[in-house]
Amino acid sequence: MTDHLPHVARSDARDNRARILETARAVFGEEGLSVPMREIARHAGVGPATLYRHFPTKRDLIGETFAEQRRACHAIVRDALADSDPWHGFRSLVEQICELHAHSRGFADAFMTAYPEAMDFAADREPVLRAVTELARRAKATGRLRSGFVVDDLILMLMAHRGVQDAPRDARLAASRRFAAYVIEAFRAVPGTAPSAPLPQAPHLRLAYSSVTP
Repeated sequence: MTDHLPHVARSDARDNRARILETARAVFGEEGLSVPMREIARHAGVGPATLYRHFPTKRDLIGETFAEQRRACHAIVRDALADSDPWHGFRSLVEQICELHAHSRGFADAFMTAYPEAMDFAADREPVLRAVTELARRAKATGRLRSGFVVDDLILMLMAHRGVQDAPRDARLAASRRFAAYVIEAFRAVPGTAPSAPLPQAPHLRLAYSSVTP
C-alpha cells in the first residue's frame, strides 16, 4: 500500500502539470501574457500552491508552455515524416498543424514578442523545414502532391490561417478544419491533368516561419 501511494502522487502531479500547461496555452492565447497566475490556476482547476510548486514564477510557466507547444509541433512533423504513406503523412501534417495553430491562437506571437532572447528561433526552425522538404519530396514521388509545391507554400498557408484565429472560440476549430481541407485539395495533384496556367512564383517566406508557426 505504501509503495502504491508515491506512484499515485507522481501520477497526480504529472496530470496537474499537463493540465496547467494546456490551460496556460489556451488562456495566454485568448487573453495575452498579462493573465495573473491565480487565474491560470482557477481555469486549470488547481490551487495556487499546486501551480507555484510546478512553476515558481510566471516566466517559468510561460517559457515551459511555449516549449511544450514547440515539442508538439516537432512531434507532428516527425510523425508525418515517419508515415509509410507520404501523402497521408503530408495531409496529417497540414491538418494537425492547423489544429494546433487554432488552439494556441496568438500565444506564440506573444511569447516571441515578449521574450525575443529566449531561444534561437532561426536554429529551431531549420530542422523542421528540412523535414517538411523531405516529406514533400516523398509525397511528390507518389504523384499525389502537386509538382509545383514548395515549402514556402506551407508557410503561406499558415499566414492565411491567421484569419481563422479571429473567429469566435466556438467556431474556430471547425473553421480551421474546413480551411485545412480546402488547402489539402489545393495541394493535391490530379493525375492526367495539368493546371490551366502556371502558378505564380512562390514568395520567399522562410524568414517569416518562426512568427507564424504554433
